[in-house]
Amino acid sequence: MRAYVKIAVVVLVATMALAEAKAGDELRSTIKKVTVYADRAQVTRVAKLKVSSDPIEVSFRKLPGWVDDASVRVAISPAKAGRIIDVRVQRDFLAQSTDEVYRKAQDDVQEIADQIATLDDELAILQAEAAQIAQIKVFSMDRISKDAILREIKVESYGKVVRFVAESLRDIAARRRQIGNQRRALVPELTVRQKRLNELQALTQLEETSVYVSLDGPRTKSVTLELTYMLPGATWEPVHELRTKGADPKSASIRSLAVVSQTSGEDWDGVEISFATQSSTESNKIPRLRALKLGDSGAAARIVQERNESFARAQAAFEGQNMLWNERNVHFGKGNNADAYQANFAQMVNVQSKAAAVFQKLRQRGTTARFLGKGRAKVRGDGRPVRIPIGEVVLDAAQAIVAVPEQSLNAVRTLQMANTGTQPILPGEVSLFRDGAFLGMTDFSFVAEGEEFAVFLGVADRIKLSRVLDRKKSSIKRKKRTQMKVSFLVSVENLSDEVAIVDLTDRVPVSEKKEIEVEDVEITGDKKPDSKGLLRWKLTLAPREKKTFRIAYEVEYPPQLVREMRRKRAARQRQMPSASYDFEEPDVSEQIMNLEKSF
Repeated sequence: MRAYVKIAVVVLVATMALAEAKAGDELRSTIKKVTVYADRAQVTRVAKLKVSSDPIEVSFRKLPGWVDDASVRVAISPAKAGRIIDVRVQRDFLAQSTDEVYRKAQDDVQEIADQIATLDDELAILQAEAAQIAQIKVFSMDRISKDAILREIKVESYGKVVRFVAESLRDIAARRRQIGNQRRALVPELTVRQKRLNELQALTQLEETSVYVSLDGPRTKSVTLELTYMLPGATWEPVHELRTKGADPKSASIRSLAVVSQTSGEDWDGVEISFATQSSTESNKIPRLRALKLGDSGAAARIVQERNESFARAQAAFEGQNMLWNERNVHFGKGNNADAYQANFAQMVNVQSKAAAVFQKLRQRGTTARFLGKGRAKVRGDGRPVRIPIGEVVLDAAQAIVAVPEQSLNAVRTLQMANTGTQPILPGEVSLFRDGAFLGMTDFSFVAEGEEFAVFLGVADRIKLSRVLDRKKSSIKRKKRTQMKVSFLVSVENLSDEVAIVDLTDRVPVSEKKEIEVEDVEITGDKKPDSKGLLRWKLTLAPREKKTFRIAYEVEYPPQLVREMRRKRAARQRQMPSASYDFEEPDVSEQIMNLEKSF
């Protein structure tokens, strides 16, 4: 199968000149740089050559068969030293069933198979002879029994029969052993020849991509030809290391790394690698706003379909040929076996799916980022993850203790910071270190430049939290409209021998529905909730000191509201029985239903 992609218009005169030229010379190219996206990689190769006023055709060959045709780009440097006339992409199977080598391999297998079949026929004949001798033996034993009764037994006659049977069986056994030895000697040779044939059969399904470039120049001169293309089989995800010193750190060092893995069919050895969260397809067209027609969903679908058609072909070729390509390129012979490769491949696919979802959320937020890997990296095409630094920043930090007793009765230690660096911090896992000791794992959400954020450092086990319903001052009355009065006692106690500063957060319901009324809110110390119903205290607790706050309010609502919420929750649990329904921002109806469980 051959596929051609025209990227430039062929000049008629130049084409006529090229028609008289020989096939394009293969260039010796090397990978210069790579940009890794969530689901693919953009590879740039460079090659040196000489151009003259006579048009020539050169080629980049032995590229994987899943190069995305629509992504192929070629540039010449210096730009004024030459002119690119035409570029075409061609794919060929590495072997054809009509090739002489393939036919000879078939004949070689058939030759050994025929010899083994001949030996098997001989064994079958010997088996039949042995069966006939056994019948003669049985007949003779029967005859001697009868002769012993009716007449005198002639020992010499029966001796001849016994010797005949014994010699015949002995000869058959010897011939069987001889044929068995011959057959066993042929089996390894058949295995070798069959393996060779299987390899050639696989090559009839394995494609190789070639990119042919026609070019000329105003005069003879050395130039650099740069080929860029995209192909599937690569992904990356961000991870971070946060390091602090001392019990009360005033700063923190955040080192960001890209964990990249690839089975693209090519090794990236000592190349410049960058990492992008943006979509690799969105930059293929000029952005253009159209009329915003509500309900017209077809236009966007058509654009996406056009953009992804070429890569879909590349993805299908990758999925069908990747394992065979890597076997052929002896990745398994360099310390990796097929099982390890399959495990790496499965892990890469899992990371690819996760990275695509994370980066899509960033784009929905209106944010993309690109990071340049530090140094020259080596990433083998065996799928093994490689960690490459992409940034490091030292930020001012302040330690804080955060308590949200409604959500958890564990107060936590956090490090409060602002991203004063020159690049965003991407979502990802964070390894925590203090004074060189590993403390555990947490994670970052996306942090833009200038944005404030906090990092979990561990549980503040010397702070005791409590949040209980004061049943003496709480009640529920079920009438035409349910009236619920709740009063919570929230306490924070410092069990340590040092002063502790705690950021305490709680809340009261905020109704956005006419049928639900929240009133008579009373907070200790006349504390007022904000527009979201949140209450915040910054507490300074002396050693062994305990502070208690009362949070009280009344809610009035129709009984069917809770019944409807229970019905919806039961329906969700039937659809996904193992799912967890923890809501960061629960609906007020959900809050009311949870409050009713307290009575």
